[in-house]
Amino acid sequence: MPTVSVTLDSRSYDVLVEDGLIARVGEHIRNAGLTGKAAIITDANVALHYAEVVKHSLAEAGFASTLHLIPPGESSKSMDQAEHLCRSMIEHHHDRLSFVVALGGGVVGDLAGFVAAIFFRGVPFVQIPTTIVAQVDSAVGGKTGVNTPEGKNLLGAFHQPRLVLTDPESLTHLPPRVFREGFAEVIKHAAIRDAGMLDELEQLDLSNQKTCPHLLARNTAIKARIVEEDERETSGARALLNFGHTIGHAIEASVPYGTILHGEAIALGMRAALHLSERITGLPPEDSERILKLLEKFQLPLTLNGNISNGQILTHMARDKKFLAGKRRFVLLKRNGEAVLSDEVTQVQIEETLAALRIPR
Repeated sequence: MPTVSVTLDSRSYDVLVEDGLIARVGEHIRNAGLTGKAAIITDANVALHYAEVVKHSLAEAGFASTLHLIPPGESSKSMDQAEHLCRSMIEHHHDRLSFVVALGGGVVGDLAGFVAAIFFRGVPFVQIPTTIVAQVDSAVGGKTGVNTPEGKNLLGAFHQPRLVLTDPESLTHLPPRVFREGFAEVIKHAAIRDAGMLDELEQLDLSNQKTCPHLLARNTAIKARIVEEDERETSGARALLNFGHTIGHAIEASVPYGTILHGEAIALGMRAALHLSERITGLPPEDSERILKLLEKFQLPLTLNGNISNGQILTHMARDKKFLAGKRRFVLLKRNGEAVLSDEVTQVQIEETLAALRIPR
């Protein structure tokens, strides 16, 4: 199977990618050296397909486990749910020798990882991502957290998983909209670090939801290498993964969570970042157009809803973690595959970009 190693000294771990892997998670978790009782955290939708499969596999490998459900959707990424899960684990007699299994998409992974980071001051956890966003992005890298009404992921901790188990077959159960929105993060990786992947995405057959393990592993490797360069986002390298996120997160936070899916908001943010890149870093218009056409191929939105005001977006941008000492930090492209950080974007340029984002393509 494709395997990607994330090398972080004592916090190193592997990402395994293979069809049918969910049915064999127990043996891989045992081989990773984990012991103790497992707390499976998942949402009600994913549980219907995989909760019993994972419990059975864990039992076959000698692990006792308990199941802890959250409601589906971005609104579950909250301190209330984190407290609820911690208390549920205490009630089920978990202790510092237990470990958490995050079974689901990005919401589950971020929340369950945060719970693992704070439960008894930190217990190990395993990621079993079941969406494209989670498989190529959020399950790798150790960023965990919850949202607040003021913005996304403003509360959290760096807590690396001990193992990531990616089963591409899990994507066949996704609603088509959720499947497509995940490709915003794939396109982002191609834009910032691997222009050659654009060819593969342009040729991808969307008539079914079967996804090549090697494409997922290729994306995972991009994320892994950047995380290895800058685990805690101190040097600036990891910040490149925020291409499209500065305005995208602000758009996502300007409406009730879940109204716009994460990848849909990031697609809008990428159109904004491409607009700025053409004007500030000299991105060739043909490079920009190539990415926009890919976003359209996956039916991702590229026109900002008139019900979301500039004021809402700017307010959420001002609270974003990517703003340091009052400076706006944007990830821009010089060309496809080459991204840079810029703090030269002015208020006027942001407002002009938001105006451009309201014009349909």
